Amino acid sequence: MPGMAWLAIAIVAEVIATTALKASDGFRHTTPSVITAAGYSIAFWCMSQAMRTVPVGIVYALWSGIGIVLITAIAWVLYRQVLDTPGLIGIGLILAGVIVIQVFSKTTA
Repeated sequence: MPGMAWLAIAIVAEVIATTALKASDGFRHTTPSVITAAGYSIAFWCMSQAMRTVPVGIVYALWSGIGIVLITAIAWVLYRQVLDTPGLIGIGLILAGVIVIQVFSKTTA
């Protein structure tokens, strides 16, 4: 499987794990806690597979940038965590950085 496919799976697993982490309430609830542990385990394993063919800096930039944007969107919907204008601008800049890496960087090929 190509490195970017592994990275996509890793990002989805991390987003699921982080969402479950919030729901675990400090690991007080069993099911979300188990989902958190499993999600992070899957995420890190898949990220390690991505790093076999994609440079570590690119993997981490995309992992963190896409993860931040997705978690923020999920938190907005599920937990009603609304961002103020500077927060929205910051998220926009992160998204712009991810797009620049994906569209213009030859390092990701």
